[in-house]
Amino acid sequence: FQQDGKLFFASEVRGLLESGSIKRKINKEALTDYFTYQTVNSPATMIEGINMLMPGHHMTIGNNGINIKKYWSPKDNYSNEAEGKKYSAVCKDVNRLLTESVERRLISDVPFGAFLSGGIDSSAIVGLMSKVQQQPVKTFTIAFDEAEFSEAKYARQVAKLFKTDHHEFLLQPSDFLNDLPAAMSALDHPSGDGPNSYIVSNITRKNGITMALSGLGGDELFAGYPIFNRTLKLEEKKWLWNLPAPFRQVAGKIYKSLRPGIAAGKIQQLLSLSSVDLADTFPVARQIINPESLHTLLNISKLPADKVNAIIKREINGSTNLPLLSKVSIAEITSYMQNVLLRDTDQMSMAVALEVRVPFLDYKLVEYVLGIPDEFKKPVYPKKLLVESLNGLLPDEIVHRKKMGFVFPWNVWLKKELRELCEKRITALSQRSFINGNFLMQQWTKFLAGDNNVRWLDMWLCVVLEDWMEKNAITE
Repeated sequence: FQQDGKLFFASEVRGLLESGSIKRKINKEALTDYFTYQTVNSPATMIEGINMLMPGHHMTIGNNGINIKKYWSPKDNYSNEAEGKKYSAVCKDVNRLLTESVERRLISDVPFGAFLSGGIDSSAIVGLMSKVQQQPVKTFTIAFDEAEFSEAKYARQVAKLFKTDHHEFLLQPSDFLNDLPAAMSALDHPSGDGPNSYIVSNITRKNGITMALSGLGGDELFAGYPIFNRTLKLEEKKWLWNLPAPFRQVAGKIYKSLRPGIAAGKIQQLLSLSSVDLADTFPVARQIINPESLHTLLNISKLPADKVNAIIKREINGSTNLPLLSKVSIAEITSYMQNVLLRDTDQMSMAVALEVRVPFLDYKLVEYVLGIPDEFKKPVYPKKLLVESLNGLLPDEIVHRKKMGFVFPWNVWLKKELRELCEKRITALSQRSFINGNFLMQQWTKFLAGDNNVRWLDMWLCVVLEDWMEKNAITE
């Protein structure tokens, strides 16, 4: 912690906080990051004066001050080993590297298992675990009464295929409400996605498992998100950005007026950009709230420069030989995955004394896959390269089903079982000086009325922020 030019070690900070000598003040610049991307991108935090040590860096503190050095990054360490190889040979390499990664992460002297959603990534990890160990894998799945959110039937199919010791838990709103206070207290940093990870981790830990494997990282590495295909399509249409900017801006406004909604708003933003460089287009795809709405929500005269734009420029600039899809992978890995998925998984699993290991993020596998040409990695169907590398391990019903993602029925719960909790926090946040309270309460009213332009996540971010500020005595 650094304040007024002085550096305080962790051992000193607690006493100074308790005595009131230093205060936890909110980092108002970080608020724009949080509402735009549901997190604060490192190295910044939501608390003024506190920064994170970046992944792939080490820090030395001595008489000469603080010295931070980078020892690994995707763009500096990707491999050219796949260059010139046939597709079949690349598939064999991926299979070997992923299998070895799973084997390494099964070295444990405590009971272990795996999260199983029934999607490609978690099913692949469970399938490989079943191949390399003799005893049945213990698998864990969350189910919901709301069928449109539940992937349980697919998880059951995978569990049956690989003969796992399967555990399925039906999560009711009442169960979630009971665990929510503990989940919110475990957030050392506000996040829109954290409680999901807490609930799954807690259930797994209560069943005697102290280490679990996760399929996290498969989408980022093997082009599983829609943005990978969209980036390829934007590259094909980049001639549009040779047209005069006023023409594109008018076209964007007309398109949005004809098809009002969040997707059309993002297309309008893209057409207003000066180019289709990934550093400019990627942040638009990942943003939760657009700059116009954000400017209305926050009482900040000028929004700071976009952090994700700066991250991508830093992480891919100078990497001219990197395939385009690998650049998208790096953008995902160093922003959303690093600052939302991995951070939430780590803090929430550790809160219940569960260790989560992620085979897809083995550095050898990452370095190899980033060097694979786009023609091999192009997602003709979901994660084609990964699926074909597994040699028929996964059935077609799992590979070609519609991607759901692991999402709780928030849209339903926030309007019913969680409404009282949410309304209290949102009302309190509306009184904060950095928030346009009238606009926030109008958004809440629209959400409750079913306005599709106000999503549950827009509201949930407000709930989490206010709860976190209150619990941690964060001042303005």
